[in-house]
Amino acid sequence: MAHPYHHALRSVKLFGGRAEDYLAVHNWFDESKAHLPDLRHRALRHHSEGIFLCERLFGVTLRNSDGREVPVRLVGEQHVKDDLGWIPTVKDWLENLKLQPWMGRTPFRPTRDGMGEDGPVETGQEERPEHRVSEGWGAEGAPGEKTV
Repeated sequence: MAHPYHHALRSVKLFGGRAEDYLAVHNWFDESKAHLPDLRHRALRHHSEGIFLCERLFGVTLRNSDGREVPVRLVGEQHVKDDLGWIPTVKDWLENLKLQPWMGRTPFRPTRDGMGEDGPVETGQEERPEHRVSEGWGAEGAPGEKTV
């Protein structure tokens, strides 16, 4: 479907009430369009985990304008099925994701003395270079990691 409002109109047909009763739920599923305005935005919330997260955010049920308690999970399932025809898992979306080198490495290296990526953390002690390397990490970086 093209717009959350159209999802909300379909919710009215399924559960009664008015479109406004369901619009917040449908807007939430499609918020990611603001950051990735193509079909890939669906990978962020259009799956089983997204439906359960929606329920945690909006509550187990919502009361529509007809006074009927409607399970939020059913509204979420309707949204995902309307868009995809089925309810995938996160694995279904990510199993073909091409791994990139930046996904497995972080420049941050934790230390024992509170030194972080941006410098010392306020601990009341002066910075001492011998404490910059924590146990398990050599001066060259993570075990097995090559440095430039």
